[in-house]
Amino acid sequence: GALARAARKRLSGGEILLANRSAAKAEALAQELDCRAVDNAAVAAGADYIFLGVKPYMVAGLMEKIGPVLAARKDRFVLASMAAGLTARRIQELARGNYPVIRLMPNTPVAVGAGVIQFCGLDTREEELEDFQTLLAPAGLVDQVDEGLIDAACAVSGCGPAFCALLAEALADGAVACGLPRAKAQRYAAQTMEGTARLMRQTGQHPGVMKDAVCSPGGSTIQGVRVLEEKGFRAAAMDAVIAAFEKTQALGK
Repeated sequence: GALARAARKRLSGGEILLANRSAAKAEALAQELDCRAVDNAAVAAGADYIFLGVKPYMVAGLMEKIGPVLAARKDRFVLASMAAGLTARRIQELARGNYPVIRLMPNTPVAVGAGVIQFCGLDTREEELEDFQTLLAPAGLVDQVDEGLIDAACAVSGCGPAFCALLAEALADGAVACGLPRAKAQRYAAQTMEGTARLMRQTGQHPGVMKDAVCSPGGSTIQGVRVLEEKGFRAAAMDAVIAAFEKTQALGK
């Protein structure tokens, strides 16, 4: 749904086909975006870019259903897979054809135009990758990487929103413990995280430099940083990304 909303900012409603296991869900989104709700076979038969928005374990079953439709096509099309852990080559194997494949990993903030989408191509043309990047640009940062880096990218940006949400919740809980009302605590934590991220992007500063700029000698912030270091905050964050990376790789086996 988030990717469809991004694409709708670049395409007319008539150029977007939506399909879902629940026809009602597809129809509701189609009405919202003024697009067309169809079934999987219609998407497979007519779309230039076919986005596979299913879990990794569901891809084989989906390909069993739409494979004959794909094989019957005489024109060129691109399969765009969001299945974590499944390589572009594996998507071709499951589709039983050397079709062009774009592998992408979007995260949840694409829903508000502030997401990250890493992508790579297999047997694709340069203009197809460029069109893909332009199509999804309204979703946020759309960045091409080597496929060998996709799983690592997914571990930081794909899983990262959950880690960021945990941090925001913890910061808000701390503020509530100090007497701040919950609504204000959550709002301040979210705005602080958003502002820090924007400052880091726009200035290009190293996070350590930004941290040092807030830590006045003998001040409050350095005492908080000291406690985070005592509790293994950075090591825990690194381990979380590594654990997510290892799980993502296991999904493809």
